[in-house]
Amino acid sequence: MSTESLRASGSTDVVSPPKRNLKTAALDEAKSFVGIFIYLFIVFGLLSLHAWVVLSAENISYRFYGMALINALVLSKIILLAEGFRFADKFKNQPLVYPVAYKAIAFTALLFAAYVVEEILVGLWHGKSLAESFPVIGGGTIGEWLAAALIMCIALIPFFAFREMTRVIGRPQFYGLCFTGRLKAAR
Repeated sequence: MSTESLRASGSTDVVSPPKRNLKTAALDEAKSFVGIFIYLFIVFGLLSLHAWVVLSAENISYRFYGMALINALVLSKIILLAEGFRFADKFKNQPLVYPVAYKAIAFTALLFAAYVVEEILVGLWHGKSLAESFPVIGGGTIGEWLAAALIMCIALIPFFAFREMTRVIGRPQFYGLCFTGRLKAAR
């Protein structure tokens, strides 16, 4: 079934969204932020849990929940803002594999750049030099940076797949399929 036929049989809000008042728009943004945050917190929490398990095997103490929480909060806001500015919407009308892959790659680059800028600014704020402020990702080598980027990119694929499917078939239809097993009737 093509995306055009899904749009035609599904929601009218995909084609021309109704005008929203400020309260509705704020509520929708808050729901979107919470959804992004929960997903990123789970991903970062699992990655941190893995680091904790590996380091504890070597008797190295590691606290991870705080950083996963903070990173999820900051990066959720960056994703929400970037989506608001239509970041990475290049393949929006193509088969879903293209926008999902493109967004996973583009947002990985954006989130890495934002993380580097954040760490540099925090380091400069605390009186460190630019070189001292530059974050160490993985072990700091190019291979470890690429491995971390690949992990993040793969982790973002399901996230953007769900967001793109929701965009194409409409939120009520998507949630109906996920939670009741059938499409909601068109209104």
